Amino acid sequence: MKASKYPLFTQKNNPSDAEIISHKLMLKAGLTRQQSSGQYSFLPIGYRVLKKIENIIREEMNAIGSAEILMPSVQPSELWEESGRWETYGLELLRLKDRHQRDYCLGPTFEEVITDLVRKDLNSYKQLPINMYQISSKFRDEIRPRFGIMRAREFIMKDAYSFHLNQECLDEWYENYKKAYNKIFTRLQLEYTMVDADSGNIGGSKSNEFHVIADTGEDDLLIDQDGIGVNYEIAQTKYNSDDIKKIIRENNLVHKKGIEVGHIFKLGDKYSKSMKLSIANAESKICNIEMGCYGIGVSRIIAAAIEQNHDDKGIVWPATIAPFKIVIIEIDGHKNESVRLYTSELYERLSAKGVEVILDDRDSKLGNKLNDWELIGVPNIVIVGKSEAETKSVTFKKRGQDDKSSLSIEDLIKITSD
Repeated sequence: MKASKYPLFTQKNNPSDAEIISHKLMLKAGLTRQQSSGQYSFLPIGYRVLKKIENIIREEMNAIGSAEILMPSVQPSELWEESGRWETYGLELLRLKDRHQRDYCLGPTFEEVITDLVRKDLNSYKQLPINMYQISSKFRDEIRPRFGIMRAREFIMKDAYSFHLNQECLDEWYENYKKAYNKIFTRLQLEYTMVDADSGNIGGSKSNEFHVIADTGEDDLLIDQDGIGVNYEIAQTKYNSDDIKKIIRENNLVHKKGIEVGHIFKLGDKYSKSMKLSIANAESKICNIEMGCYGIGVSRIIAAAIEQNHDDKGIVWPATIAPFKIVIIEIDGHKNESVRLYTSELYERLSAKGVEVILDDRDSKLGNKLNDWELIGVPNIVIVGKSEAETKSVTFKKRGQDDKSSLSIEDLIKITSD
């Protein structure tokens, strides 16, 4: 990838309407642009990060045997009437009519659709358990969208659903998803915690939230020395303030702020009972299917990662989700043929090793180029000018560090190919 042919939309000035650092940096670094209130387009840099996150999630879902599907985002009202949520979900459910005056909604969640999908083909208990997921756009008509993609009306979410003959099987698969979520957030290289949570309007008997730790988080968490947390709201429902204080004191608990990025639920038969999803077991007894659902806010993870990883120059991405692994910045390559040839050689050799590299061959000053890539947050920065071209070396620096070092091509390839 060469920057002269790649759409970069960085901005020098801070956006006036951005309230939190992730919103500011996503606009300034050219990751997103607002389409309307609570709706954002992903520009090339932002979309690369989004796909990195999606791929990590996809790999871990596939690894536990959850199969990927895709469901329609426009959902018929009849399904929501069956579940009882058409009237109770609230104003976040955006309702609309087609040309025949039939009622639909834009899907904020997909429990009804997936239940209907499974009941059409489930004809034996031997088909169970069934595990399926999708990564798609959701729409919730937030009364006051804010904080950029952190609380948007339209967002990208991974939602998975499991179907079981009995509670024991649901419990087993709930733990499988919990382990997969821990692997996902570990691979994303984010500081996070899992807490007990309220099931809200999704429903069910048990749920857990996954939070990225950040000072700007909206949730109050109590974290122990092992990184295990409890949501303060949940603690308040179980204990009064004096018990809570005693628990904090006796367990050395630390108060931190969190951004919710994942939520898993044991739904039980909440949807299968109302939507008549049942099957005969081996003893010919008719059983309501036990269900679980498992969500991750894919686009929200981008904002949460930035809230946790930034400095005064811009974004400092975890390596696994950075848009590029390395940027080669050439100095006056348009004026110096030896520099242009040398950076092209570097680019080709790194690309041949499978390294995600972008070559900044733009006709711009070194300072402007450096500012752009430190703002965008590429982890490894290579600078090549006349002296580097002559000595067949590079000036290398890590994003977030001020120290620079001189490396040979071989050393650079070794460092960035690991």
